[in-house]
Amino acid sequence: MSRIYLLHKPYRVLCQFTDPRGRRTLADYLDIPDVYAAGRLDYDSEGLLLLTDDGALIHRISDPRHKLAKTYWVQVEGEPDATAMRALRDGVTLNDGPTAPAKVRRLEGPEPTPRDPPVRHRETIPTTWLEIELREGRNRQVRRMTAHIGHPTLRLIRAAIGPWTLSSLASGAWRSETLNAPKAPAKPKHAASRRRRR
Repeated sequence: MSRIYLLHKPYRVLCQFTDPRGRRTLADYLDIPDVYAAGRLDYDSEGLLLLTDDGALIHRISDPRHKLAKTYWVQVEGEPDATAMRALRDGVTLNDGPTAPAKVRRLEGPEPTPRDPPVRHRETIPTTWLEIELREGRNRQVRRMTAHIGHPTLRLIRAAIGPWTLSSLASGAWRSETLNAPKAPAKPKHAASRRRRR
């Protein structure tokens, strides 16, 4: 039996518990001893981060050989056309080689809650929300993929890792689960407002 913690990491928070430069870290949101992040999420990205004290579970989640699906909500500059969307689905060639095919669709329903600070707004350039599912984990891969097709990422939220989803967790909030048996995958839902727990 393992315990896993699901944290909605806010924007501009480090995926570590200390920082000599005084930036915000996981310790500002989660006060549980001896847990470690299963994988990383960039300082300027938001969304689901999994933490546990179970080393074997961390390995199963974070090792790219297990190809655990990760789902992202991505706000990009402009409006990708059918050719750009097909390129993301088929795979694009980055400086470290071609990417594997990805599941990509325009995000339906209400947009995720606003970020603090907000994303820059330009009257003459629209933005589009995409949902991108990957089974590989290169450094800043989603941002590099959207830049490659000419639509830079403005905001990136990780919505799901395998069967674990952001669900209704508000930014900075967390919940815990006990793992007794494998969980069935669930489709991620947009984050809704919820009081932050410490």
